[in-house]
Amino acid sequence: MKIVPNKIVVIFAGLLCSNFIFAAPSPPEPIPPPPPGLPIDGSLLALIVVSIIYGFYKIYNLKKASS
Repeated sequence: MKIVPNKIVVIFAGLLCSNFIFAAPSPPEPIPPPPPGLPIDGSLLALIVVSIIYGFYKIYNLKKASS
């Protein structure tokens, strides 16, 4: 059996390069958590009042439609 040097070189190069192909990349840097949401300061009372008025409006329309 005759040993062909070209085949040996190709196999050896393939084995050396396969290490880089199957190696996993380094993990990415952890993503910092997002900043907290914007605070609801002064408009909280207005939001509550508007939601109560809207609730009464919906109840009034449902009673009016059923009559």
